[in-house]
Amino acid sequence: MVQTPPPPRTAEDAAWILRLATPISTTAHGPLAGLHFAVKDNIDVAGLPTTAACPGFGYRADEHAMVVQRLLDAGASVAGKTNMDQFACGLNGTRSPYGPVPNAFDARYVCGGSSSGSAWTVARGQVDFALGTDTAGSGRVPAGLNNIVGLKPSKGLVSARGVLPAAQSVDCVSIFAPTVALAARVRHAAMGHDCADPYSRRLRLERSPYPQRFRFGVPDELVFFGDELARAAFADAVARLRELGGTPVTIDYRPLREAASLLYDSALVAERYAAVRAFFDGHADEVVEPVRGILASGSGYAAWELCEAQTRLRALAQRADAMWEHIDLLVVPTAPTHYTIAQMHADPVALNRNLGAYTNFVNLLDYAALSVPSTLRADGLPFGITLIGRSGSDLQLAELGQRYHHATGLPQGATDLPLPAPAAIPGLAVPATVKLAVVGAHLSGMALNPQLTERGARLLARTETAPDYRLFALPGTTPPKPGLLRIDPGMGHRIAVEVWEMPMEQYGSFVALVPPPLAIATLRLADGSAVQGFVCEAFSILDARDISHFGGWRAYLALQRSDAVPAF
Repeated sequence: MVQTPPPPRTAEDAAWILRLATPISTTAHGPLAGLHFAVKDNIDVAGLPTTAACPGFGYRADEHAMVVQRLLDAGASVAGKTNMDQFACGLNGTRSPYGPVPNAFDARYVCGGSSSGSAWTVARGQVDFALGTDTAGSGRVPAGLNNIVGLKPSKGLVSARGVLPAAQSVDCVSIFAPTVALAARVRHAAMGHDCADPYSRRLRLERSPYPQRFRFGVPDELVFFGDELARAAFADAVARLRELGGTPVTIDYRPLREAASLLYDSALVAERYAAVRAFFDGHADEVVEPVRGILASGSGYAAWELCEAQTRLRALAQRADAMWEHIDLLVVPTAPTHYTIAQMHADPVALNRNLGAYTNFVNLLDYAALSVPSTLRADGLPFGITLIGRSGSDLQLAELGQRYHHATGLPQGATDLPLPAPAAIPGLAVPATVKLAVVGAHLSGMALNPQLTERGARLLARTETAPDYRLFALPGTTPPKPGLLRIDPGMGHRIAVEVWEMPMEQYGSFVALVPPPLAIATLRLADGSAVQGFVCEAFSILDARDISHFGGWRAYLALQRSDAVPAF
């Protein structure tokens, strides 16, 4: 019997099963050149062991998994193998003889699994991206709990050849990254039909973004298991999606919830047993609990019971399909709450099930999904949401997910690094647009904002100008408006702005609405980029109040309403 490895001394020990001193690479050229990635330990890397967090099962891989080979060919380098819930059976990251992987923000809490080690390495900035797998949410829950992006492609889009199955018919290779744009680049390099993978397929991806005014489904049953911080965070997420042009639509969650229950509470669990049957039947004592019990339960079903479960799943899929007549995508919390490692050890089955409240149905019903960071809660723990679309909606989810992520203003993972500027989503056909910075009455929620939204404009980001401007409250304007005046470089203030993206075909009609003394000119933002934006003519500030020190129009109005500033 193989001895259990010693417990890890640090979080890094727990996350990495094998970290290479010299990364594996095949070329220095390609779209991913210079990037390093970690690989979950159920995915083969030639010359390295694959243990699936079960040392007795381990073998040395003779060749790379197809996804690893494609990423190497694209110029990326393998940095090592990462810890996981054993045999990819779990959503919490504590079911491993190599030790539990802690949350990247607070080591008392679970990281989420089964792709826990891969998520931790990305959240801590140790690699540029990482590969995980996702059968029931393992590529999403760790992302949501660690403030990173978790991209779960449509089934069959990325080859799973060379990946130890968990439940082969629903398995996906997943991608963790600090930004949506990078995750999308990796997916683009990794995807492609593979005739040697029985579940690979040729998918036609939808190349157009979601409509300017989109509809997003919200479950009529929302559970957070007593976590009011998570409940409030999801309400904030719905509000942010409204600002981006979305309209929430309540959907019947019952068929999704019932489909999710089939994964472990029906004969469908037999597929998990089938994946490791040859090893498990002779070595069950080398498998940790509760993984051992879950796999063993799959061995007792009859063929007729599996057929019955598959038919039940198809019936639920038909019921769930009705929601797509009313929505463009579905939005759910990635995970409903956080649990400590101690709590998870005390009640490993029920709490693990809770973490999958919004994930288990996705692959069973053949959907694509993207988990994006949403907020850092008052207790310092991350909260994420998942955008879910029909199979083939991967590019649409990435486009909306990137806009949402950048609207949060969050850092990258558990680092202090700010998000970089949004980047193009490979493969997405984007119509001609213009970026416009607004500073006053056109801000979200203000009187003239409908002039943007009715033209299909999308909120891209909240940011600041370069320190080259002064802001004035212009007298006699209805509704009240500020004027932004450019002065000598570095001699002014950083002024809060919102950057919107408008279809070019609508831009002319918008500019025609701009009254003097306001005008549209080129503005320089804090990151050095340039966009179109509102300015004012110099003569208009002669009788105007300089409000630059407030940092923005919204802050000035808030203090004015509180009587801290006399009305103009």
